[in-house]
Amino acid sequence: MTLAILLPLIAQVGPGGNLPQAPLQIPKPKSEAVAQPQTDLLKDCLHLAMTRPSDAIEVAKNWLISAKSMKDRAGAKQCHALALTRIEGWAEAAALFLSAREDTPTNEADERARLGALGGNAYLAAGDPAAALAALDLALADTQTGLDARQRGGIQIDRARALVALDRPDEAADALADARISAPNNHQAWLLSATLSRRQGKLPEAQAQIERAAELFPVDPEIGLEAGVIAMLAGREDAARKSWESAIRAGPGTPAAKTAQGYLDQLGPPAAPSGR
Repeated sequence: MTLAILLPLIAQVGPGGNLPQAPLQIPKPKSEAVAQPQTDLLKDCLHLAMTRPSDAIEVAKNWLISAKSMKDRAGAKQCHALALTRIEGWAEAAALFLSAREDTPTNEADERARLGALGGNAYLAAGDPAAALAALDLALADTQTGLDARQRGGIQIDRARALVALDRPDEAADALADARISAPNNHQAWLLSATLSRRQGKLPEAQAQIERAAELFPVDPEIGLEAGVIAMLAGREDAARKSWESAIRAGPGTPAAKTAQGYLDQLGPPAAPSGR
């Protein structure tokens, strides 16, 4: 297949024209065999939310009714929200995460930022980038007085996803630039920067950014996929093939690997070396 035919296809990498969106990051429950006895109600409720979300919702509701402090109110809402994410009640979960943030003291800036970021992620999963951006802006403001710079980087990555979905690519690029400063070892910041740079036609910047992403996390199939797209757009077919093959090796069966295989199928076998 000629490059002219392939380019319009590979320019569409990413669902719905948006930057790839990572799923809401929820901690995995500990194995029952190694779990220690827990007396903290929040920890117990969060564990229940991961294993039996319907039961956790009832526990959280009753906890909220009997709550005697703002801390308890925040804990009950956070547990309820987490349980809702397990059954894909994203919009309701987002509102509860943000309400838990409001119940958290202002001097606990990192915790407020974390809850705001969870709310923003849930709104992204619900397909509401405008609400997500509003929540993430609150979380970003919290990081101004917080101590966790890496959390700021993660929030800026999520803001970039929301801004791309809202067709505000220049602001997304600014958010990703801040993410690369705040969390320089976050490979997602570099991967999404490369994707956005490529879509803006900035291939040299995209190439440098995808190379940094690959240095930080060389076995990510999404990075191999994007590296191949960038190489193909730059007219380096051999490099594109190698990157797509690496994506397949890194994540066999993943969506990125399947997309990479599709591109290789479109290209067909490499041309045989010409004889003399």
